[in-house]
Amino acid sequence: MDALEQYILDNTKPEEELMHRLERETYLRVINPRMISGHLQGKLLEMIVRMIRPRRVLEIGTFTGYSALSIARGLDDDARLDTIEVDDELEEIAARFFEASSYGGRIRQHIGSALDVVPTLGECYDMVFMDGDKREYPAYYRMLMEGGYLRRGSFILADNILWYGKVAQPIAHNDRHTEAIVEFNRMVRDDERVDNVILPIRDGINLIRVK
Repeated sequence: MDALEQYILDNTKPEEELMHRLERETYLRVINPRMISGHLQGKLLEMIVRMIRPRRVLEIGTFTGYSALSIARGLDDDARLDTIEVDDELEEIAARFFEASSYGGRIRQHIGSALDVVPTLGECYDMVFMDGDKREYPAYYRMLMEGGYLRRGSFILADNILWYGKVAQPIAHNDRHTEAIVEFNRMVRDDERVDNVILPIRDGINLIRVK
């Protein structure tokens, strides 16, 4: 961690103890723990939720639950978050921390592919946090925009949109993750139904608003 990043963290409201324990357990027990949202991004998600006050939120990619808890903390008591994770081996960690949290009751946890689960939920969402399989970002976007799951004024926040800087470099042969993210960013940019801006926080967030 460089000095500027440490300064940013030092001058952001401290991480609560439950979140610190969740991050620590993720690093101890899970492969690729750096996939966790972490304190800075988690606080940003909470603040965005508090600003736009969504009633229904969808998260694609629960991982161990850090981002879901960050979103839930910012929700009103009667708002709900549907969070979907394809890896059932991560379900227990997230569920345990949801139960331990005073706002975990705002979260509904689902296991499976988001492309299969979302159509079964019967919801229209005010906000979506997209952090699932990067190769499926274009498919997630098409599903959300064409399936009636968003309304005018809904927001999508797509994570890892800079993909460690690979999006600005020649794409390696068979690098399907980078190819899909580049395709997704291009789809959003060229879609007249939305406005967007890419925020260079951590690995990049594409902040998208449905017109």
